[in-house]
Amino acid sequence: MKNNIVAIASVLLVTFSCKSDKKEIANVDKNKPTDYASLVYPQLDTENSRWFFFSSACRPFGMVNLSPDNEIDGAWGSGYRYITDTIKGFSHIHGWQISGVSVMPVTLSDDNTKTVFKDFYSKFSHGNEVVTPGYHSLEVERYHVKTELTSTTRVGFHKYTFPENTKSAVLFNLNTVLGPSDNANGELRQINDKEFAGSVVATPTHRRPKALKIFFKIELNASVNTLQKDEETGNYLMHFNNLKEPLLMKVAISYTSEDNAQLNLKTELPHWDFETVVQDSKDHWNSLLSRIKVEGNTEKQQRRFYTDLWHALQGRRIINDVNGAYPDNTGAEFKIGQLPLNTSGKPKFNHYNSDALWGAQWTLNTLWGLAYPDIYEEFAMSFLQYYKDGGLVPRGPSGGNYTYVMTGAPATPFFVSAIQKGILKENLEDIYDALKKNHLEGGIMEKAGYEHKTNIGGGLDFYMEKGFVPHPNPKGKFGGHQDGAGLTLEYAYQDWTLAQLALKLNKSEDYNYFLRRSKNYATLLNEEGWMQAKNVDGKWQANYSPYTYEEGFIESNGAQSTWFVPHDYDGLAELMGGKKEAVEKLNKQFEQAEQLNFTSGTSHASELHPEYRKIPINYGNQPSIQTAFIFNKLGRPDLTQYWSRKVASKVFGGLSPSTGYNGDEDQGLMGSLAVLLKIGLFQVNGGTEENPEYQIGSPIFDKVTIQLHPDYYSGETLEIRMINNSDSNVLVKKATFNDNLLTDFKVSHKDLTTGGIFQFIMQDKNE
Repeated sequence: MKNNIVAIASVLLVTFSCKSDKKEIANVDKNKPTDYASLVYPQLDTENSRWFFFSSACRPFGMVNLSPDNEIDGAWGSGYRYITDTIKGFSHIHGWQISGVSVMPVTLSDDNTKTVFKDFYSKFSHGNEVVTPGYHSLEVERYHVKTELTSTTRVGFHKYTFPENTKSAVLFNLNTVLGPSDNANGELRQINDKEFAGSVVATPTHRRPKALKIFFKIELNASVNTLQKDEETGNYLMHFNNLKEPLLMKVAISYTSEDNAQLNLKTELPHWDFETVVQDSKDHWNSLLSRIKVEGNTEKQQRRFYTDLWHALQGRRIINDVNGAYPDNTGAEFKIGQLPLNTSGKPKFNHYNSDALWGAQWTLNTLWGLAYPDIYEEFAMSFLQYYKDGGLVPRGPSGGNYTYVMTGAPATPFFVSAIQKGILKENLEDIYDALKKNHLEGGIMEKAGYEHKTNIGGGLDFYMEKGFVPHPNPKGKFGGHQDGAGLTLEYAYQDWTLAQLALKLNKSEDYNYFLRRSKNYATLLNEEGWMQAKNVDGKWQANYSPYTYEEGFIESNGAQSTWFVPHDYDGLAELMGGKKEAVEKLNKQFEQAEQLNFTSGTSHASELHPEYRKIPINYGNQPSIQTAFIFNKLGRPDLTQYWSRKVASKVFGGLSPSTGYNGDEDQGLMGSLAVLLKIGLFQVNGGTEENPEYQIGSPIFDKVTIQLHPDYYSGETLEIRMINNSDSNVLVKKATFNDNLLTDFKVSHKDLTTGGIFQFIMQDKNE
């Protein structure tokens, strides 16, 4: 709630300590506090969710993200799945390639005492379930146990109400497949009748090549009668005497040591007041969700908006302890790293586990850069910590190590945007050197997806020599996503962003070199105006169709990827015959895509469907999510307004477990995209040029108020006011910013962050 923001500053410092001496953002409206967390619908799209998608009893970016699991075999199609009615445990870690510490409350009888270690799953009903950010409650029907969950950043807090006169127990399922990896070598030992400690190993995966040990510390409010170990499964059962009061259990985790798990517990949760933690968690969420206030439209669309915003603030998980210790797996041997501390002895920033920043240029760069620059800075500092430890700025780290998830060097536009917006101001020369390393031999560009042991699959040598990455790679198969045309387009854009930083730092030779490389996209545009792969001899791909999926293009087809030139739409249009021809081509693609609701089905798996994979624009995955705003760059802002509003409605308008993101919601990327579409602000090139510009779309709400962080921006608030807004009035008849007419439907970052008021007068597309 807005009037609680200052009061809970101490809570925020636990999680976001990068700027621990900075003031909190001012409240927008102190007289009408709003519980934004209550508007969030956590079960959105949970029929299609993957391991790290769903969250409930967790804090923003929490190390602990405690929730029930009803599918556990595999990263995709696992975790909390709405249509599966069986609970298989409540686990504490749902991260990118990490899982761990699954528990289950049970009751014992003569019938199940000998079988409970293998047969403990239970039915549950959504009718007895309550899910809100920071809290999850349901009944484990088999045992009639009311289960309630909440957490701090690093400590899971359980409340179990057992039936009277039953033999109560808690099963620790420490040796099991759990989402993306096996949990193995699980151990639990008793310290006293109310305290326990243990560990479990998250075994290596195809994506995370090294094992990760997870330590945990447990405290209970009731005495354990017996700790039983099952030799066959290696799992444990805590037996209790007849419990007359609810059982409370704290489970703190650490990736470094048992002592640090204990420290996390004592620091974050020294008391036993369950309801206070639930309220603190809600306050924590509200402090962040309230930075963007929307008014108007329907209650359903407001709920969907805050659900999107909630997704944009989670998924990527903290891995350091409260004292700054963190797992460093970047070298040959595991080490415990130490983050720098401020004068109060707290970490200057947190360290993160993160899926790739692939597509972040159109999502996190803009949303975090606008409303959450403190979070943006902290993630950048975390990625630089990986560079200090392992020598490379990562694409997506897991378990304290590189995973080489996806392709290219997507951290480059992420950092360049932060620098151009003034979020990162210090050590720019060092940051440039770190980013540049990834664009040359020995850098991360050379590695294809999950290519851990070689530097060949990315085809960077061909790109530098020939101006394109051939498809197929004549040297062989070394990793995933070795789609040469897609790699070429990605490298060219990222080279352009690095060139902008070189220009800022007066590195003229580097600027000219990377600017030349950024033109390499043009080598792949065929006579029909489609991007098309070439083989190593420079010959066009045989039997080519722009609608063939993943044949030269990464998680996309040629039609979608033709527009992956975020840095040079003027140049692309010229190659297509002019802006008029480019507009006609793109508009036709949107008309065709609308017939399939702009996505390849309702889940990532549907992209391979014979019909869905032919869609010319796909808003279910990252490669073409910028396309509606390209019209702005081509002189047709009306088409940006028209199509972006259509996409916001058809792709990101639902509010049910069966749909939501219609594809691949990679840890807040699509949630961020939905927010940007609905507030009508976007950055086609990821905000990477000097004084970045925002393209204006068609906001769906009558009023949007964005709080601007006082430690980064001079303005207090940014308001967007809509006149005559409706589902049919989607075109902007007149646009002003601080009473200045906007004829080109764009505004600079400097102007925007000084605060002020947009006013849009809307009209029907037929007027």
